[in-house]
Amino acid sequence: MHRRLILSALASWPAASLLAQEGAPRPRHKIGAAQLHEALSGRFPVRFMLAGLLEVAISAPRLLLLSARDKLGAGLVVQVGGMQLQPMPPGEIDVVFALRYEASDRTVRARDPEILALRWPGLPPATLQQLQRSLYAVVREAVGEFVLHKFVPRDLALADTMGFEPESLRVVDDGVVIVFGPKQGR
Repeated sequence: MHRRLILSALASWPAASLLAQEGAPRPRHKIGAAQLHEALSGRFPVRFMLAGLLEVAISAPRLLLLSARDKLGAGLVVQVGGMQLQPMPPGEIDVVFALRYEASDRTVRARDPEILALRWPGLPPATLQQLQRSLYAVVREAVGEFVLHKFVPRDLALADTMGFEPESLRVVDDGVVIVFGPKQGR
């Protein structure tokens, strides 16, 4: 009996010392840029009325991976029209999102949209600033928080068996890396 206990302890000793070390390798999962672009594209086009007079259409997202800011974003095409308006060329808007993991449904979500830039050829700077303020509220309401990725049980099975759960999300140049940490008692 003691012999089995000693053998079990010796067999698990390398894994225990690895887990106890600060900075020891942890399980990771990567969501590639193509998969993120597909999820983001599913949110568009978005159409809405602005001030009851202007029809705004936002479409054609281009994926932005801002690893330095640890944010994911989209380059969007904005088209404004309406009865009172002369035809205008489309503008471009860059929006970035913070990311979070939602344990209740095992999803990675984009939240807190922030407008980085608005480019619109031919618009005077004062009009551009006013439009940016208006679009910020609309983008926040129209896009809001949304699911970028839903884990299937097999994605988390090994980490779950090892006693880990998603702990942090990092935006990298070619996707998002989910780093797992020890499960917290809930």
